Amino acid sequence: MHYQIQRVAERTLAGFHLVGPWEKTVPKGFEQLQAWVTTRQLVPREWIAVYFGNPELTPPEALRCDTMISVDPAFEIPPNSEGVTKTRLAAGLFAVARVQVADGDFTAPWLSFFTAVSGDGAHQLREGPVFEIYLSDGSNGVWDIEMYIPVALKQAE
Repeated sequence: MHYQIQRVAERTLAGFHLVGPWEKTVPKGFEQLQAWVTTRQLVPREWIAVYFGNPELTPPEALRCDTMISVDPAFEIPPNSEGVTKTRLAAGLFAVARVQVADGDFTAPWLSFFTAVSGDGAHQLREGPVFEIYLSDGSNGVWDIEMYIPVALKQAE
C-alpha cells in the first residue's frame, strides 16, 4: 500500500463519543452527527472517525470511537446539543494513505495499511489514536478516505 509520512497539525473536533463494536457504533455515531449538523445548520470542515483501542487486544464491547467534524478552535457547542463533546486531535507525525472503500469494508484497507507501516524501516508505530477523514459521503456505496496512523522515527539500535 502506498503511503506518505506527514507532520499533521492539531485539529479541534466536535461530535459524539461511542463505546462498543465499531461496526455498530461508527454508523450510529455518523447518523447522530449528521442529524446534529443538519439541525444546527453547521458547515463542517471535515468529517472524521477517530479510533481508540486495538481490536486484536480490546474486546469489541470496550472499543471506543469518536465520530466528529473538525471545527474552529473557538467553536462553541450550541445549546441543546445533548451528547456532543468538543476535543482536540493532537498534532504529530503520521503515516497517511488515501484509499477507496467499497461495500462498507473498512477493515481490509486498515489491515493492509498497518501491515505496510509496521514493515517500514525508518518509522515505528507510536501511541495515539488512528483516524480517518472522509473525502466523500459514500452515497454511491464507495467512500474515499484518508487514513492516519501515528508514527515516530525509529531509534538507532
